[in-house]
Amino acid sequence: MTREEVAALLAYAVRLDPRTAPADQAAAAETLDQWADLLADVPPTAPHPNGRHWDAAQVVRHHIATSPYPVRPSDVSRPWHSFRRDVVDRHHDPVPAADPDDAEAYRAELVGTRNAVATGASTAATYRELTGGPAPEVAERLAALGDYVPRTVAQALAEFRPRRAERERRAVEGLPDPLDVACPHVHCLARAGEPCVNRRRNPRRTAHPSRLDLATARRYAPKEPAA
Repeated sequence: MTREEVAALLAYAVRLDPRTAPADQAAAAETLDQWADLLADVPPTAPHPNGRHWDAAQVVRHHIATSPYPVRPSDVSRPWHSFRRDVVDRHHDPVPAADPDDAEAYRAELVGTRNAVATGASTAATYRELTGGPAPEVAERLAALGDYVPRTVAQALAEFRPRRAERERRAVEGLPDPLDVACPHVHCLARAGEPCVNRRRNPRRTAHPSRLDLATARRYAPKEPAA
């Protein structure tokens, strides 16, 4: 936020909670300096891919409405950083328009896009929800997992079948599925379709990294030309 935007936010906070009003002009200037410094990297508003937008004024309002303590700049900056992490985690880099042979320009465009998302200047690029059923290649992968069910139903069941939900998520997003291959880990060697196990032969919540590496290598291996 700019210094002017921070000043407006402080004025809004004082209007909602008069006890936060500075005692005099010197105190007001000191408070503005402190807030402007701590909120320099926090935007007043920012988009979120799921429609839940960031609004610093609403964060201040929520704090005043729910907390007995006067609002501080950290009460705004901390929620922003949590919001930003969530947005960045949801972001999938779109293919840059720059020539991939121009490594410097290609990398610069990727970095610029990520910075724009991280600062709230741009909306995160995410995979769109499927509205007309899965694409053919996705449907093929989902069919291999069993009968396909509508996404609303699958989401409701995700809590009760996390491993299946994770495989479906990877199929929809076009990511390699470690359970498509046998695990090469010497203490596991789980067969394709079966979860990885630990040394006590109990199922692991996640696949061994080497299994994911193998699935990734096979997923993106060059296809042999047709005879």
